[in-house]
Amino acid sequence: MKPFISTSFFGFINYLIAITLMASPWLFGFDRGAAFFLPLVFGWLQLIMAIFSKNKYGFMNVFPVPMHCFLDVVGGFILMTSPFIYGYYATTVFLPQLLIGALVVFLGIFTKRSPLTDEPTHVFRDGLGNIGDLDEPMAN
Repeated sequence: MKPFISTSFFGFINYLIAITLMASPWLFGFDRGAAFFLPLVFGWLQLIMAIFSKNKYGFMNVFPVPMHCFLDVVGGFILMTSPFIYGYYATTVFLPQLLIGALVVFLGIFTKRSPLTDEPTHVFRDGLGNIGDLDEPMAN
């Protein structure tokens, strides 16, 4: 499936997700433990990546969007599965973390320039057939 989410929408929605995750312990009544700290840590990580990301709404423009998308998929999966891993799936915390984690995974996969669905761009796009033809120290 082709990626269909623009990087500018991805950059904007990352700020909303980060703020929601950082406020979620108080919004949804998470009390302690992993249910409290995991959304805070992942929210701060989202905010830092959104600020440094190379998209329209990134302030520093140094962090590549493909890496941001990949880390979103990994982090969103951890956020989705954390109620099962840490054993608080029977509480009200389960649903918000599952939905936000699924949203982050979805955005990470279907954003343009995502390494998971976008066409790869690498050193062989010129038609070089042999890695020995490259004049790079790490090529051999």
